[in-house]
Amino acid sequence: MILGVDEAGRGPVLGPLVVAGVAVESDVALRHMNVRDSKKLSPEKREALAPEIEKCATWDLLVVPADEIDMMRAEMSLNDFEAKLFAQLIERLHPDTAYVDAADVDEIEFKRCVQRELRFAVEVVSQHNADELFPVVSAASILAKVRRDREMRVIEEEIGDTIGSGYSSDPDTIAFLEKWIKKKGTLPPHTRTSWDTARRLLAESRIRKLDEFGGRS
Repeated sequence: MILGVDEAGRGPVLGPLVVAGVAVESDVALRHMNVRDSKKLSPEKREALAPEIEKCATWDLLVVPADEIDMMRAEMSLNDFEAKLFAQLIERLHPDTAYVDAADVDEIEFKRCVQRELRFAVEVVSQHNADELFPVVSAASILAKVRRDREMRVIEEEIGDTIGSGYSSDPDTIAFLEKWIKKKGTLPPHTRTSWDTARRLLAESRIRKLDEFGGRS
């Protein structure tokens, strides 16, 4: 059995990290579906492909909330944490070969990190852009992205405001964070407080308040 493992939401300041594993005896069905790296598919196409993937494969997901990411970041690098999560899915799905999208600039080092976490022998193929090269990894990237998008919609409903994609490059996300901090003086729920963006926005808000206070005196 072959397994593909990939993640969605490694970099955002807001929302969870989702890691997905997709295992099949043969990737022929996935090839016929024309699965591709989730970033190259429209949301509608990903939503249409996800149930088809789930039907023809054994699959599993890990949804890691922001506070858990912050906690683990205090103990290890994001690459090491990701390797640990990838290994969890490999152990659950127990393939003969696992294809993983390398999180480290050094593909071999990431492979070693994953293998160190495993309690049984499995061939690990660690490559950059694995989600473009191997259909099982493309399928995993689709399931991870679809689930993360759903999680973000749940968070948006909970908060009752537009939060954007959660990425620092998204103006909607930054506008939401700035508005929340200005109103409440803290970071909103589901924010990765260890992220530079979160710390910077909080610090900038405090400086502005000090300036305003100084201006009034």
